[in-house]
Amino acid sequence: MESQKQVIERLRTAFRSGVTTPLHFRLTQLEALLSLLEDNEPQILEAMHKDLAKPKFEAVLSEIDLVVNDLCYTISNLHNWMQPSYVGKNLATKLDDCFVRREPLGLVLIIGAWNYPLQLILGPLIGAIAAGNCAILKPSEISKATEQLLSELIPKYLPQECYAVICGGAEETKLLLENRFDHIFYTGSQAVARSILQAAAVHLTPVTLELGGKCPCLIYGRLDIKAAAKRLVWAKFFNVGQSCVAPDYVLCSTEMRDALLPAIREALEEFYGPEAQQSPDYGRIITDRHYDRLMELLGKSEGKVVIGGDGAKEDRYMAPTVIVDLKESDALMQEEIFGPILPIITIESLDQGISFINQREKPLALYVFSDESQIVTTVLERTSSGGFCSNDGIVHMTLPGLPFGGVGASGMGSYHGRWTFETFSHRRGCMLRGWGLERISMLRYPPYSERRLGWLRWATTAKKKGWGGCSVM
Repeated sequence: MESQKQVIERLRTAFRSGVTTPLHFRLTQLEALLSLLEDNEPQILEAMHKDLAKPKFEAVLSEIDLVVNDLCYTISNLHNWMQPSYVGKNLATKLDDCFVRREPLGLVLIIGAWNYPLQLILGPLIGAIAAGNCAILKPSEISKATEQLLSELIPKYLPQECYAVICGGAEETKLLLENRFDHIFYTGSQAVARSILQAAAVHLTPVTLELGGKCPCLIYGRLDIKAAAKRLVWAKFFNVGQSCVAPDYVLCSTEMRDALLPAIREALEEFYGPEAQQSPDYGRIITDRHYDRLMELLGKSEGKVVIGGDGAKEDRYMAPTVIVDLKESDALMQEEIFGPILPIITIESLDQGISFINQREKPLALYVFSDESQIVTTVLERTSSGGFCSNDGIVHMTLPGLPFGGVGASGMGSYHGRWTFETFSHRRGCMLRGWGLERISMLRYPPYSERRLGWLRWATTAKKKGWGGCSVM
């Protein structure tokens, strides 16, 4: 069995050979990923069910189809993305070719997460391949069945000299991070992200961090209560709340809360029946440790449980739970919940709700539910978050044309569609010069004079608004 260093050297050798650079090679590997998903859908669904009891409907939507759509979008557009982007020029560079060329970075490391164990590995891999890189994949060891499946399938569909899967836990990841990579893409918690940043700093390796945080859902003004409740319940309890973009808590008025609670109860029963534990459409908490953490958080809360609150550890089942009458200092408000617990906090005004959001770390996603466009616009303009969606949850991240990523504590960098390609590309500024206009070039040579400086400034300074040039030759 190869050591980590041997795997890394094998992949670096392949990258230096230039095999991953041609468009044909990139497209062939992306097509192979499509085949991987199409040929092995039953095995993928089985692994998801073993890890998270993930319903087929949710697994197909969030793991398989999301990746397939991104693949098809990338395959259709890759030729155009790879073309050089020409830039504006001044008089002194009029005869030159000035353009931005997108080049592969080299060997990249992709570290996935357990909550969407397929999507969060293959999504970044699409862009890494499209940009012409070699890649090492490190799936989460917590989602064991999917980790095992990926380690078996990737070598069957992608060339092993260019792409590798390394399995293992924290120790293996720590050893892996001691090596130099040309980019590290990590999805997971803020605590682990800090360790990855420290390891990357040793080699000055650029990093993309897809983290999370407490994503607020501000419900204010006129709206269809029943429709709002259904969309809120779906977004919150999809994958049993184990989504980095799930609404973490709700902000609304007391009157809105009192109208919303019966609608939430009704939506929950419509979705999962009177006993969610018996529903085939409701998943499970990933491990006993994660179950214990959620129950401990709920036990520490001083709020009032109005829906759910129960569970069964032997089944890793936790009921959809709604809790009210919380203080800002409540245990549930101190960290990302990442489970099926929905706190509802009351506010007296829109300004108070916006202030509540802005006093905290910037979230990965921010949701506002309202029929009043002015309210939506006000929240959009006066807050900051990785992504924003009005009158729904999670769905904004399914569109490959939109960048997906955090800001501040919720992450750095973005991906999906072209944005993944750009993340794994170096944008190289290029100028191809000939020997023309030497009379202008002579102006910059010593001995310097005020007359020459004046002519040079005239030839190189932007003359038109919006030119986007630079006054330095």
